[in-house]
Amino acid sequence: MTRERLLAGTPVTERRVQLAGATTALLEGGAGPPVVLLHGGIECGGVYWAPALSRLAERQRVVVPDVPGLGESEPVAQLDDVFADWLTAVIESTCDEKPMLVAHSLLGSLAARYAALRGDALRRLVIYGTPGVGPYRLPVGLLVAAILFDLRPSDRNSDRFSRWAFLDPDLTRRENPEWLDAFDAYTMARASTPHVKRTMRRLIKTCTKRVPDAELQRIQIPTDLIWGRHDRMVPLRVAEFASSTHGWPLHVIDGAGHVPHIEQPGAFLDALRPALETLTGEEAAA
Repeated sequence: MTRERLLAGTPVTERRVQLAGATTALLEGGAGPPVVLLHGGIECGGVYWAPALSRLAERQRVVVPDVPGLGESEPVAQLDDVFADWLTAVIESTCDEKPMLVAHSLLGSLAARYAALRGDALRRLVIYGTPGVGPYRLPVGLLVAAILFDLRPSDRNSDRFSRWAFLDPDLTRRENPEWLDAFDAYTMARASTPHVKRTMRRLIKTCTKRVPDAELQRIQIPTDLIWGRHDRMVPLRVAEFASSTHGWPLHVIDGAGHVPHIEQPGAFLDALRPALETLTGEEAAA
């Protein structure tokens, strides 16, 4: 199966857990301070973190859920309505201590709201390629690509969408062709599922909206931003605004677009390392 091909060689196991009224697929592995990796608005769910999992699991416990309605998790009526309860349940069922949350793209908007509301459940937050943290307008070309892929998840429409997500999709494919082939096949298979289509439409509608600055200012835990310098989906200026407004450190990854953890996994992990080192440092001090 394509999902197994995506995860081949990664030090994680998979299980299903009933959370917030729906069965959630969870990937878990490694040992150390817990890090929850929350994928963005993508049909395949959390398996797209695979290129970064092996190195992350060397010193951290990694937890990668598929959010309800995407990947292999069952859908809920309105994800944004139950997200806070669902994420709290994920943390309580997988983490013995407060985790760091790394949240990408559309789901980063929900994660920021969660940190403002229930930040005492987290140790640290990393927001990554997220539209809701600053002034943002969905590019018309990206909206067209998303609509075409939603209507017909074909190779052609997948390629059109990839050219928004990746700085150089052809180069990325040449560097890891088998994994990218499996990624495309699995994503297109999930994109043909009616409840996945509904979830994606809802996320695009709700999570591209700006989270009010007053709400973001209620976030009390340490918060970092990671961004691809050439992100066409959510331009770097969104991160620069959030960094200057809220004082959040910004780590920019060169040679990457919207998904540096796939395009430049080494550089992505290097950018994430300072935040990870604060976890191990706090653990040693304790």
